[in-house]
Amino acid sequence: MTTAPNLEAFQNFSKQQIEAFTAASATLTKGLQEIAAESTDYSKKAFAAGSAVLEKLLGARSVEAAVQIQSEYAKQAYEGFVAQSSKFSELYAKVASDALKPVTSAYANLQPK
Repeated sequence: MTTAPNLEAFQNFSKQQIEAFTAASATLTKGLQEIAAESTDYSKKAFAAGSAVLEKLLGARSVEAAVQIQSEYAKQAYEGFVAQSSKFSELYAKVASDALKPVTSAYANLQPK
């Protein structure tokens, strides 16, 4: 009877798909937690830098000094934002790639050999 091997093959297939989905979900969750932690860290640093600049601005003795402080801060904030954006892009790409590995591996096992 050929139904037993077909049923067994279907059960194996289902098990592989569930395992692939579970692995992908776990990897995605871990990656998103890493991104959230990185985002929180960046926000804290940006807030601290902004607070420090505000203190410097309040202590500025002239308009020129205030403009200089603000210009330096704007430059540093922009450079920090660009660097952080690049880091986030890399993190998102890594998370997507890592999360898809189990799925693509399971799909590759489905292909006739």
